[in-house]
Amino acid sequence: MSIAIVGGTGDEGFGLALRLASAGEHVIIGSRLEERGRGAGEKAAQILGAGATVEGASNEEAVASSDVVFVTVPYAALSDTYRGLKEAFRPGAVVCDCTSPLATAVGGRPWQVIRPWHGSAAEQAQSLLPASVRLVSGFQTVSGESLQDLEHPVDGDVMLCGGDAEAKATIGALVERIPDLRWVDAGSLAMARVVEPLTAILVSVNRNYKVKTAGIALTGRDAWGSPS
Repeated sequence: MSIAIVGGTGDEGFGLALRLASAGEHVIIGSRLEERGRGAGEKAAQILGAGATVEGASNEEAVASSDVVFVTVPYAALSDTYRGLKEAFRPGAVVCDCTSPLATAVGGRPWQVIRPWHGSAAEQAQSLLPASVRLVSGFQTVSGESLQDLEHPVDGDVMLCGGDAEAKATIGALVERIPDLRWVDAGSLAMARVVEPLTAILVSVNRNYKVKTAGIALTGRDAWGSPS
């Protein structure tokens, strides 16, 4: 199975690529510019060393080659990204949208949020995707810096939202490939309206405490995963 990372040259996307490739997954780092994507793939291969299966390509090539896709672009680029890739997604592909609607998209601060017309960035993405694509929202509370720091595990929980339990379990299995990360079924895609703004809270916490790796963990169980 190949995993595409759309916008994989940014902090979050590149960190995800490193973590998943280091866990033995075949990762394709995508970028709007094929040259940038290939450069990021080469950089990741150098960091991970022999045995890692990671490469770079354009976003279109990465998506067309993969059954699982992570979209890690800034909110300002969300609509154009999904419109441009609509014909490239494989039927039945599982897409994890990692977008947070931060106010930086309209010249505001990263600790402020805006409310998308559809309610959340994920629901906006769903309106732009083919009906056959299975959408999950997640990873808004995991910092790119933590993902890129391969010397340390990533603390916290990933809250996954979506209406397709099998798709959530697919993304959840990949979450569990990253040391110390757990995944939590947070409910329907509409719950992304609550989860996505948590990014702004973490940015504010990082700013106040002069750190870069604040995350969120849920109490109440030793393990979460699928509720079934």
